[in-house]
Amino acid sequence: MPHDVGTGAKAVNGSITPLKTTQCNNPVMHRRSFVRAAGMGAAAMGLAGCLTRENGGDGNGTGDEDGPLEIATYTSFVEGNFEDVTSPAEWLTEAFEDKYPDAEIKWTAPENGINRYIRDAQQGNEIGPDIYLGLNVDDLVRIDETFDGQLFDPIDRDELENVDRVRDDIDFGDPDDRVVPYDTGYISLVYDESAVEAPETLAGLLESEYEGEFVVQNAQRSDPGRAFLLWTIDEYGEDGYLEYWEDLQANDTLIGDSWTDTYYGPYDNEERSVIVSYSTDQVFYAGGDLTRHQVAFLDGKGYENHEGMAVFADSGKADLAHEFIDFALTSEAQAAIAEKNVQFPAVADEHVDLGEDFYEHALEPDESVTFTYDELEGNLSDWVDEWGRTIAQ
Repeated sequence: MPHDVGTGAKAVNGSITPLKTTQCNNPVMHRRSFVRAAGMGAAAMGLAGCLTRENGGDGNGTGDEDGPLEIATYTSFVEGNFEDVTSPAEWLTEAFEDKYPDAEIKWTAPENGINRYIRDAQQGNEIGPDIYLGLNVDDLVRIDETFDGQLFDPIDRDELENVDRVRDDIDFGDPDDRVVPYDTGYISLVYDESAVEAPETLAGLLESEYEGEFVVQNAQRSDPGRAFLLWTIDEYGEDGYLEYWEDLQANDTLIGDSWTDTYYGPYDNEERSVIVSYSTDQVFYAGGDLTRHQVAFLDGKGYENHEGMAVFADSGKADLAHEFIDFALTSEAQAAIAEKNVQFPAVADEHVDLGEDFYEHALEPDESVTFTYDELEGNLSDWVDEWGRTIAQ
């Protein structure tokens, strides 16, 4: 968290594109310290492996069985969400290399996320990394719609001792069984209770109280933005969702490129009072003023978004990759990922103890909305493209 699909990272320098012709200041990332350390058995320290980027190193794996295990992910997973607290990648690197002294982990955060590797595969280029960490079901559908080949190998679940720990309700629905989840979360609304009443329904956002108050992310570039789009399709259907978005436009709703642009731009600057964000928002600000960090579940619902790991088909380290995936499902790793990535564990509650403080601030809806692989297959690109033509331009 956050995870934006166009960049696969926290894009700090994005532009804000309003539904009207409003311009917003460039956002600045402000990180808050979480008052509790993860305390999962690994001391805080610098990244034991290394991070490469497209603009700082070639970002390519070695293709050598003796080289490091290279994991591609989004930037916030590597950099972290809190000051003075190790990032998820730092914790996993130290803990995994401690358990497997002969192993070395190398992290890479490509600017275009999974799109980078779809393009490489289409062009016949070497992929480089061994694992992609940060996939959701939308990504799988986009991969299968745009690439006529095998980007990821099926997971050999017989090699995973901990895979049975995964919650029964977390299912990517992938027909080729390429992904193992490592966390899950809920897209919701976050609002300033000193400025507006809690939004209660999608239709309620069209009321005059929220005119000029609502900001959402671009569904073509951002996971939460695309989740909110799918939520409106679930509510209004294929024949009605664009009309709903046109009504949002008439109510002066603002669209920004990414979660970071919108949250640390118009929302943090108090230019807007309602934003599409995560139901774990208050975890960032535990112990502080939560006035502007109230969570609203529309009709008691949130859009559930699972994140998973997959092994690239041309990896020369499939065995070690499976070891890492299995390690990420251990109780200690699941607790660390949940706290540091500010999401919910993928494993059942009895396998991980996060404490009352976490669950006091990480809120869950009464009911979740989500789309399965089968429901998105053959539809996702059309829905997003039509939204882009009608609303975003």
